[in-house]
Amino acid sequence: GYEPTPGDIRRAAEADLILDNGLGLEAWFARFVGDLDVPHAVVSEGVETIDITDDAYAGTPNPHAWMSPVNVQVYVDNMVDAFGDLDPENAAAYAANGDAYIEELQQIQDELVDALSVLPASQRALVTCEGAFSYLARDAGLTEQYIWAVNAEQQATPQQIAAAIGFVRDNDVPAVFCESTVSDAPMQQVVEATDAAFGGTLYVDSLSEEDGPVPTYLDLIRHDSAVIIDALTGRA
Repeated sequence: GYEPTPGDIRRAAEADLILDNGLGLEAWFARFVGDLDVPHAVVSEGVETIDITDDAYAGTPNPHAWMSPVNVQVYVDNMVDAFGDLDPENAAAYAANGDAYIEELQQIQDELVDALSVLPASQRALVTCEGAFSYLARDAGLTEQYIWAVNAEQQATPQQIAAAIGFVRDNDVPAVFCESTVSDAPMQQVVEATDAAFGGTLYVDSLSEEDGPVPTYLDLIRHDSAVIIDALTGRA
């Protein structure tokens, strides 16, 4: 896994505030911030977590809570509080900006739920390479299925691919997806063995360059929502 560099430590020591996703996303981070005398806020605090159910991480909270626009409203509230505590004179401005951001998040969430409402119950499924969409699936009323629970360096096992193929066949899933940071080759095997289409690439852990498809978080969650809606409903 990643280890902080001397440059990381120096920049963090000079920071006014450190924001931390929490939920064990980076194992080194708790030790990292514990060694620094810098204000620190865990932005996922208050999110209703979902445990990972498979692999070595079973029983621990899925850290990808930011993949739900509902959860990120909690993130925003926590950041507004942290900024206001650090800079009380501008607390009202932070709160106003937070409210505007939350309104955009809720619009994305409402569109996702409304657009997916046309799907029959048997097809309300989100099938991805990694189990990073537990929260989005829950809040959109979808059943989550994946090839592997947590990103791994090794290729998917035949058993994992077979399980995904069986799920797609049993539920007549119209489309499947994969994340931008991993090979979609395992999911292409699922496509070849079923009637499902490859619905597109979803973004989770990485933003794009400024001229790319997802330069900001709002762009990321809008992109993913649109790709999911288009592929599952056939929306043009």
